[in-house]
Amino acid sequence: MFNYIIKRCLQAIPLLLGVSVIAFAIMHLAPGGPLSVYTLNPSITAQDIEKIKVILGLDQPVHIQYFKWAGGMFTGNWGTTFFGGRPVFDVIVERIPATFLLMGSGMGIAILIGMCIGMLGAFKRYSVFDYLATTGAMVALSFPTFWFGLMAIYIFSLKLGWFPSGGMFTLGGDEDILDLLRHLVLPTVVLSLVLVAQWSRYTRSSFLEVIHQDYIRTARSKGIKGSRILFRHALPNALAPLIALAGVQLPWLFSGALVTETIFGWPGMGRLFVDSLTMKEYPVLMGMVMFTAIAVILGNLAADLINAFLDPRIALE
Repeated sequence: MFNYIIKRCLQAIPLLLGVSVIAFAIMHLAPGGPLSVYTLNPSITAQDIEKIKVILGLDQPVHIQYFKWAGGMFTGNWGTTFFGGRPVFDVIVERIPATFLLMGSGMGIAILIGMCIGMLGAFKRYSVFDYLATTGAMVALSFPTFWFGLMAIYIFSLKLGWFPSGGMFTLGGDEDILDLLRHLVLPTVVLSLVLVAQWSRYTRSSFLEVIHQDYIRTARSKGIKGSRILFRHALPNALAPLIALAGVQLPWLFSGALVTETIFGWPGMGRLFVDSLTMKEYPVLMGMVMFTAIAVILGNLAADLINAFLDPRIALE
């Protein structure tokens, strides 16, 4: 297993290099740039803009800028922000707890509810509950996340006043755990809604494949109770594709958190990405792209290792 982990880490190096080259090129090919903010100020002359360009290193060719950035990134120096001069690593790290709280809550709810709906749908195939669950999942998958977010704010914040419309804490409040939970409810529900639909469908398919196996029929013929068959025999064998799904869903989680945090003003990495994109903060954007890529690679690696641990038939090569 140790050799497998080393092999996967070595395979990730060219992948990260490819991601960094493509992301760096796209950012520099996009119209505008960090200097566009200064061009809107009539008091700043062309000579001043040229000086700022030299200070930020934007006067050099793009490939030189990339090699300097990559050299710093892979040696632990993520650079500094164009506006404010703060270390990029510190700017990203201070936003990670808020994003992980939102993503963890959304993923936890999605796994719990989605798996319950999927298991019931599989064991009550073609029942009224199964049809309702399928219809609800299709509806949830058909609408974009930002629409759910806006509707949640309109109904539960503006009309009913049950939950805050945005932020992580109430301005001027005590910032206690209850206040945090009240602000967390709506963005978590919106983020997890699509995930619940996905998990319910995948769980249903996985359990339908398992419950028709010979060992399940044998267990039923022996008179074993349905709950014991579910948790003792069906669940462990149906988990493998679901664990793989958890690793694959990491990119969607980050993109969903980006939209959700923007709508609800949640001070996490998604909101930071949008703000940095508006200001053309290339160092922050590149740092977040690389952080997300590394998180996705590690998530898929963890999913493979967990699958191999749960199912001895899976050989890691």
